[in-house]
Amino acid sequence: MKRILRLLLPCLLCLPWFTQAAPRPNILFLLVDDLGWGDPACFGGAGVPTPNLDRLAREGTRFTQFYVASPICSASRCGFITGQFPARWRITSYLQTRAGNRECEQADFLDPKAPSLVRAFKQAGYATAHFGKWHLGGGRDVTDAPKFAAYGYDVGFGTYESPEPAAPLGLKTVPWGKEREPQQVARHDRTRWMVDETLSFAKKSAAQPWLVNLWLDDVHTPYRPTEGKDDRDLPAKYRDVLMETDRQVGRLLDGLRELGAEKNTLVLLAGDNGPEPSLNRTRTGGLRGMKWSLYEGGIRTPLIVRWPGVIPAGRVNDTTVVSAVDFFPTLCALANVSVPAGVKFDGEELSAAFRGGKQARTTPLLWEYGRKPQPVDAKGIRTFPYPGEPDSKSPNVAIRDGQWKLLLNADGTGAELYDLSADRNEARNLAVENSGVSKRLAEQALAWRKSLP
Repeated sequence: MKRILRLLLPCLLCLPWFTQAAPRPNILFLLVDDLGWGDPACFGGAGVPTPNLDRLAREGTRFTQFYVASPICSASRCGFITGQFPARWRITSYLQTRAGNRECEQADFLDPKAPSLVRAFKQAGYATAHFGKWHLGGGRDVTDAPKFAAYGYDVGFGTYESPEPAAPLGLKTVPWGKEREPQQVARHDRTRWMVDETLSFAKKSAAQPWLVNLWLDDVHTPYRPTEGKDDRDLPAKYRDVLMETDRQVGRLLDGLRELGAEKNTLVLLAGDNGPEPSLNRTRTGGLRGMKWSLYEGGIRTPLIVRWPGVIPAGRVNDTTVVSAVDFFPTLCALANVSVPAGVKFDGEELSAAFRGGKQARTTPLLWEYGRKPQPVDAKGIRTFPYPGEPDSKSPNVAIRDGQWKLLLNADGTGAELYDLSADRNEARNLAVENSGVSKRLAEQALAWRKSLP
């Protein structure tokens, strides 16, 4: 009998019900407000040293064709949380006052009935927390936005634009102002505070896997560097702010190592939309567009992913087209977490690409940005919010399918077609030259737009 058991044991160990589940990784997602595709030195850089972002890239994988779900903060964040295009949830711009939201034809907050990546992980036994900018409801005169718990968070410390602002980040004071409440940390010290809270939560939650959304806001204008340096020009202040953000990312990585959590923590770092300003396209690595724009500079941002022993170190993935809406199914696959039943994701499960394999996108990406026309000057020229960069103003609907990207207005006018495999900077409009491709993509994008709430 013993001999038979010895022979059968290797087979038994291969059975799913006999094996012990592999440890689930902690998930740490750093979303950096207005971080341009070219901001980190490892992506080409805008002349600012970022040794800790570069270190993260050396220890993980860089994805150079990563797209957010929108060129503006609220809608972009909706895509990460839900795994769906934000227009499905009536969020196509930044959430603001009730009157402003009505004018933009959008909701006042993310519907708590929407799919939630955080809720899925909580139901799988994860401790969950949010630190930093939320901007998916709350603030200004929107006083009935759901609390963080409604989306699956155990802990939620937000900024001014959230249902539960943290006192050190300001309860009523806007983060971009110079005013400060007595208990509020200085603007230049916000990232340090958020990193400390993240490490504290990780330490307290060591007995179980945890998920933290650490959503930083320091690279958003107006730049507030260390006191005494506020009288310099904008590029100098931008340099200081990005370097401080990089330094705090280094503190965070060192802290994970000191906690013994480095090897079993999946770290993701991305920007929520393109930069403003682009500083002559240096912050977009030459890509056309910026924040508020559906050109590449507004929706393509850095993505760095690290998980020692699972995600290849020092790898650059230039081929896989990854989107924010892929995060939900992909992270669930990597962490062996069940996706909610009945949810139809707009994103794809790309865990094979994260693990270093070759994986091509099989479905197109779609965008709608805003339903409110931008103001015009006395001559009827739309100048805001693209000061000095009029070629950043894009049509408000876009689709990417394979090498092709089409932009057009919601009424079907103004079509622009680009072959991104040959023209990453979107300089040559091929809509007339490739009218068949243009027509096919336009029909698909407008049908999608028509299907939205």
